[in-house]
This record gives sequence, C-alpha cells and structure tokens, in this order.
Amino acid sequence: MPELPEVETVVASLREKVTGRIIAAVEVISPRFLRSDTPEEFARQVVGRRILALGRRGKYILADLGERELIVHLMMSGRLLWFPGEREWERHTHVVLHLADGGELVYQDARGFGGLHLRPKGGVGGPPGLARLGPEPLSEAFTVEYLITALAGRRTRIKPLLLDQEVVAGLGNIYVDECLFAAGIHPARAALSLQPAEAQRLHRVIGEVLREAIAHRGTTFATYVDGAGRQGEHARHLRVFRRTGQPCPRCGQPVERIRLAGRGTHLCSRCQA
Repeated sequence: MPELPEVETVVASLREKVTGRIIAAVEVISPRFLRSDTPEEFARQVVGRRILALGRRGKYILADLGERELIVHLMMSGRLLWFPGEREWERHTHVVLHLADGGELVYQDARGFGGLHLRPKGGVGGPPGLARLGPEPLSEAFTVEYLITALAGRRTRIKPLLLDQEVVAGLGNIYVDECLFAAGIHPARAALSLQPAEAQRLHRVIGEVLREAIAHRGTTFATYVDGAGRQGEHARHLRVFRRTGQPCPRCGQPVERIRLAGRGTHLCSRCQA
C-alpha cells in the first residue's frame, strides 16, 4: 500500500498540472469506485468546479473544489495519473476527470480496494478513518512530547502502535520497519518499555526516514507510480525491508523476517534491542 512518502510524491507530481484547472466533464467507467455518490450525482457536484488545491492527509489525497472536497484513497494498487490529452484507456481505468483546456486526471486500480469520496468541504463524510487520523509525522504537532505520551502506559508492541493511524498518520509497513531499524528498537518491544532517550531517537529518525524516502520519490515494488507514471527510486536505499537474508548494513548479520501483528516484519536482531 502506498504510504506517506508515496502519496506525498503523487500529490507533488500532480499539483502543478491540475491546480487551477476546471473539471469540464466526468467519465465514470466503473461506478463502484465512487464511494459516496452515483455517477450522475458525482458529475453534478464536480463538473464546472475548479481544483483550487491538491494536498495530502495521512495516506489520503485531498482535492479542494471550493464547496466540495474530493478524497482519493489509493489503498493497495490505486493510481492517480495525469495525461496531457485524450487517449484509449488501459485496463483498470475506472474514473476520468476531463479538464478544461485539455488534460485528464485518471483513477486506475488493479485490485479494486481504493476509490473516490466526495464530501462538503470541512464537513463530515468521506472515508471513516480520515476523521480519526493522528498528527502528521512531519508536522509541528508531532513532537517528542506527543510521542512519549503516546507510548506511556501502552503494552502494545511498538510496531503495531506506529502502524495505528490514530497515533500517527501515514506510516505503514515499509517505513515502520525502516524507522525502528534506524532507531535500534526491536519491533516486538512493548511501547511502554521505551526510555525517553529511545523515544527521542525514534522521533528523530521517523522524520529522517520519511524525508529521505520522499527525496527518492517513494518506494516501488509492484504497482506504485507517481502522477506522471514514474516509479519510485527508494527501494534500493532500504536498510531492512524486504532484505531478508542479506547482510545488515550496520553489523553484517543477516536480516531476519518475522511475523508480527499479522505483518511481515524485517529487522536485525543484533542491532535492534
């Protein structure tokens, strides 16, 4: 699933192309990908509206349409792409927004878990998880003090806690493994066992790991591409994720893969205490 760096990269690659453009027409090929409206109602609410801004919250893409807000959740294999002109759409193309003065904003999804939501701007509605998101890990709200408080008294293992979108928004399996390795913390440790110095180190590396991944335009293993169809380049910079059996970049011991909270989890048992 695309995580914060991938969704941020998609938004950055699309922002200049679509901001300020008017949606001239809508083509709904697969109505089931509209999570909140019928195709007719969706078209009525978005056609003629200008895309005022494109942003991100957690793993969600948010398009400001004035009185309405379009929310795109990519989930496992969703793609939001911009094309400069009309074309014959490939398989798994589900919704096309035709922009005035040319260009199309296209939603594709091979596995079918994602979709588009429309809601009043600043109102209720949209994906249930959106309203419950915790602070953004690259924002001023995500302080060391906040993280220490979130860990305090929690017997939950640290990896599942960091995956909880209500605790911190946007982290997923890839970057939690990478952050815990960078911080030298074993993913199976209870959150409450972390000392203040460890929490401070974890807070610092979360920002470092995410910024590095964004600089490399995210991680592509299978379907993820940015809004221009380009793959991310961060896979070759990963330290432990999907490097089972390869030498740890710190100590040389083979990277291990365990199962934790239903997720494949990668670590160095020597470097992560």
